Amino acid sequence: MELLEIITPVLAICVICLVFLLGRKESRKGERLPPGPTPLPIIGNLMQLKLKNTPESLSKLAQEYGPVYMVYIGPKPTVVLHGYEAVKEALIDQGDKFLGRGPFPIISDAQNGHGILFSNGETWKEMRRFSLMTLRNFGMGKRSIEKRIQEEAQCLVEELRKTEAQPLDPSFILSSAACNVICSILFKERFQYHDEKFLFMMDLLNTNFRRINSPWIQIYNLWPKLIKHLPGEHNSFFKRAAAIKHFILQKVKEHQESLDPSSPQDYIDCFLTKMEQEKHNPMSEFHLENLAICGSNLFVGGTETTASTLRYSFLLLMKHPEVQAKVHEEIDCVIGRNQSPSMKDKMKMPYTEAVLHEIQRYIKLLPCSVPHAVTQDTKFRQYIIPKGTTVFPLLSSVLYDCKEFPNPEKFDPGHFLDENGRLRKTDYFVPFSLGKRVCIGEGLARMELFLIITTILQNFSLKPLVDPKELKTQPVVTGVLNIPPPFKTCFIPR
Repeated sequence: MELLEIITPVLAICVICLVFLLGRKESRKGERLPPGPTPLPIIGNLMQLKLKNTPESLSKLAQEYGPVYMVYIGPKPTVVLHGYEAVKEALIDQGDKFLGRGPFPIISDAQNGHGILFSNGETWKEMRRFSLMTLRNFGMGKRSIEKRIQEEAQCLVEELRKTEAQPLDPSFILSSAACNVICSILFKERFQYHDEKFLFMMDLLNTNFRRINSPWIQIYNLWPKLIKHLPGEHNSFFKRAAAIKHFILQKVKEHQESLDPSSPQDYIDCFLTKMEQEKHNPMSEFHLENLAICGSNLFVGGTETTASTLRYSFLLLMKHPEVQAKVHEEIDCVIGRNQSPSMKDKMKMPYTEAVLHEIQRYIKLLPCSVPHAVTQDTKFRQYIIPKGTTVFPLLSSVLYDCKEFPNPEKFDPGHFLDENGRLRKTDYFVPFSLGKRVCIGEGLARMELFLIITTILQNFSLKPLVDPKELKTQPVVTGVLNIPPPFKTCFIPR
């Protein structure tokens, strides 16, 4: 009897596996799906993936199955695009078909289809169009926002002077500076770095950012319908996301009381004005829920990605003191010590620009991009990708292309310099992705990186606590985001 009790479920599992594999085989035969490793029921191809370094696992599978292949991440079929040609063909040449946002359950469930980053269809089109126009009107890539970043960079310098060259983990202060830039755009306000409300918000942002790659959140993303009803870390993630949304809504309430539609001062004012204009349209996408989520998207996305890139920048400049010395030399020659760096200096500083490009290439901050999805049954090369299928454009495979960037594992600003020392432009520089879903804040991020890094290096030398050769630059966590390892540095006044 005991033997029968054991054999019965084993046989049932075997039958399920057989039916699954046969069905999948027939589906592949009829639909010409991309090739890929054979998945198991429920867990898919998780046995072939290292969850601690999924992008590396996906690159290895591309060596076997080619630049376009299908892998099952849990029960979810996902098409992986490896290399520049495949990524460009999808996101640019067939951009409208690859325009969808693939599911990312922990965030999708927190945002309910609203906002910019994880919305689809008309919601996405309206929110992205409005947000881009508003950011441009408030000076993204122009003088007005440049002035705000310059002021924040000087505040950062003054705060760093207070350390008196003592060892400091720069994580918090860099996140604070990046956050203040976003705050000035969202609600025309900046905070003192030690303001209690600001500290609380920074803790929410930093914690959720760190947890996004945690094992429990990865499990949630695999089986959200099951896990969401269980106790676990996902509930804390949702509470922190709700607190950030609440903070935005409090700012919205303050703006509603002082709104002058004829003279909007920031992003929230512009959104509220648009809401008033469309208040009689029952189908309007301009409502408080979308405002709260758009604000949260800009708040979170504009803070932690920029702050992480800045942290990586300082780590790499300490690791390579000869590079830091050349940047110092170029700053002294072009800008000097007595005036603030500005965007007009950028064109005269090819080496510094090459260093900033190489930092972004080398760290591959979003190695798999944010997931896409096809909006219809799509013929791609010799395959058919069914509507709604998740797509991973593997940006790391483009940024580390060995033909475009010889010895890509090596940090080398020469990757972006021609034989005459001028900045070398390349289509393979894709840290912000490609196509119509390219990062909405790309222009702002580029400006922040240049102005903040040059301002700090104009005033300080970065000194590590150990021999530069001992510094580790590999991310402490690799997943959706590459998170830099913790470190301390001394900001030595120049």
